[in-house]
Order: sequence, then structure tokens, then C-alpha cells
Amino acid sequence: MTMGVPNVLDTGALINWPIELLDGGYVVENQRLELSRVSPERMLSLEAANLIWKSPTIESIDQATKISLDTGDLDGLSETDLSLLALVIDIKGHLYTDDYRIQNVCSSAGIKWSPVETVGISETWNWELKCRGCGRVTSGRGRTRFARESPGECEDCGSELRFRKV
Repeated sequence: MTMGVPNVLDTGALINWPIELLDGGYVVENQRLELSRVSPERMLSLEAANLIWKSPTIESIDQATKISLDTGDLDGLSETDLSLLALVIDIKGHLYTDDYRIQNVCSSAGIKWSPVETVGISETWNWELKCRGCGRVTSGRGRTRFARESPGECEDCGSELRFRKV
């Protein structure tokens, strides 16, 4: 981990890294729920880690949202993902994540990141949403829900929307 810079840890780091490596890492409250759902036994052992549970500011959430909208990644991020991005902006830290969308947003915004268990992305992409039925293309701007798996349906014809690299 990066010395002298606050380290923000995504859920992948909390699950995969030894407890000693997590010491002093910053995390967000939503990760408690994720861990309890995905790996309840790991959540118990994390009580021994000296984690810093912190909430990002509204301003940094707005900034993370804008950056994610600009790259087209917002519709693929969860509320936890957006909170982690906002927190790393808030504390000017270094984010450890294997999530390619988060890595893409970080790279596009000049936010320092490192992978947890994977190689990580090698280039940044911009995304848009395309309807599988009528072919309508949208950026997803103005959408207020988080759609980790499915970005929803087309406003015109009701068919499924899909992410497409621009």
C-alpha cells in the first residue's frame, strides 16, 4: 500500500487481503452491508482490523457523480462504488479496487488507484447506453438509480438498454 497517502479500500481488498494489510485503510459504511451479505465470516474477522469508517461529503459525492457521468460509467456503479470514489476525492487518497468501471473513472479524473488482485485496466473508455430494440443511444444522464447489472429499459420502446463503448 502507499505510505503517507490515505488508502481507500474497496470490498475486494477487504475480502482478499490479509488483515494486517488493511490496517489504517479507509472504508465507507455501505461496505458493512456488502460484506455481511457476501462474506459474513470475513466481516467478523474485520473487526480486528484497524479500519477507518468514514462517510464522504456531499460535495465529493456530487464531484464523483459528475466524473462518472462524463465517462458514462455512472449507470454501472453501485452506491458503494460512488461513495468510495467520493471518499478518495475527499481525502486525496489512493484507491485499491479491482472494479474496472471505478478504475476507468479514476484514470479519467487523475485519481490514484491500484488493483487488488487483478492486473487492472490498461486504457480508459467512455460509455453510452444503447437500446437493443430501437437502437436509441443515451448517455444515461439524469438517471437517479444505480444499475449495477442492468441499466434498465428504453424510454421509447421499453427494450433492454446495454452499455456500449464509445
